[in-house]
Amino acid sequence: MQKSKTKIIAGTAVFSALCFGVSFLEFAIFPVASFLKLDFSNVFALIGGFAFGPIAGACIIIIKELLRLLVTQSGGVGELANIVISLSFVLLPTIVYTKKKGIKSVIVCLIAACLLQTVMALLANRFITFPLYMGSSAPAMFEKFFWYIVAFNLIKSVAVSAITFLVYKEISRLLERL
Repeated sequence: MQKSKTKIIAGTAVFSALCFGVSFLEFAIFPVASFLKLDFSNVFALIGGFAFGPIAGACIIIIKELLRLLVTQSGGVGELANIVISLSFVLLPTIVYTKKKGIKSVIVCLIAACLLQTVMALLANRFITFPLYMGSSAPAMFEKFFWYIVAFNLIKSVAVSAITFLVYKEISRLLERL
């Protein structure tokens, strides 16, 4: 059944607001790399992407990060990196889901998205975040934090995937009733 444009726009707005709100519930998991903060806001971007399509999922991420610019402590650098990293995570599974629904394809795509996010996080940190924050010491600092970035993004993406996987069916049933 085709979703109305109004329902997609409204759903995107609601999931953007949820994504933004949850983004404040963040915490560092590695004290030595306290700049890597875990939050579960991408759960709402994934759910929105599954429910309303990959464009909605991308819009949710971009809207959340634009709202984060209002309260940023990174001068927009962290938000730019988050857009790149989050889009790499959300787009693959939501695009595939539009073509092939089912648990098996979702699980495979989420695993691939976790790996893709980790690679994109390495690239974003190496070429966006570290150079803009650390200048000439960026390569040495990136090397120092390389494995923390890898571990952090694997933990974050797996946790977000697991939560999304566990709650999506119930939320999709609720959305269908609206």
